[in-house]
Amino acid sequence: MSTGLIIALVIVAVVVLAAVLTLRARRGPDLRRRFGSEYERAVARHDGDTKAAERELAERVQRHGHLRERPLEPAERERYEARWAAAQERFVDSPREAAAEADRLLADLAGARGYPNGGQYEEQVAALSVHHAAHVDGYRRVHRAARAHGNGTLGGNTRDGAGWESVPGKDPETGLDTEEMREAMVEARALFDALVSASPADHHRHRAEAEGGRHTRAHTRAHTRGQGHRPLSSALHGRRTKEG
Repeated sequence: MSTGLIIALVIVAVVVLAAVLTLRARRGPDLRRRFGSEYERAVARHDGDTKAAERELAERVQRHGHLRERPLEPAERERYEARWAAAQERFVDSPREAAAEADRLLADLAGARGYPNGGQYEEQVAALSVHHAAHVDGYRRVHRAARAHGNGTLGGNTRDGAGWESVPGKDPETGLDTEEMREAMVEARALFDALVSASPADHHRHRAEAEGGRHTRAHTRAHTRGQGHRPLSSALHGRRTKEG
């Protein structure tokens, strides 16, 4: 092998190594930008190990980044919106059942849009996190509440010699107080809006409603907005009023 060929091979190896190192160096910031708060949750799950978190997130992108959402037919969209409105109203009298219905609804809606079906919850959430990282944690929160409800888990209770005793302010089945379940529903609504939207413009309209609802809760907690399809904050305010 000639000296010139050896030098050429060394140069190629150095260039390839430099490219690999550059891509690895860029992966962290790229993933942080793509996943936002989901990136921070992944790091926390790995006890602060950013490399492990980035490997997990990169694998999610590799598995699900190619997914293309299937559009909904108008009739489908109307059915999902009607189901959400019913769950929203149900919260006033039964927050647990409302959270359980929101969980089922998001699983069905995500499946209809082309994500892994609801029977593969972890994989469905992983896929949703790639395309809706900003909103996917709302799904996790209502799912936890729904599972606690379905299993009769007494996560918010203490046990004494006579049996189970409820912790004041906590739901005896989910271990969550009403405010925590309300916040979970509001976050889940953001993902619902993103999935049910027919177009980017429609999604922005849904998001404006949600943002307006949060603004209203922060400043008055007592006003309803507009006509027709009520924002979640308005329906959930009834629950807060009854409890007050």
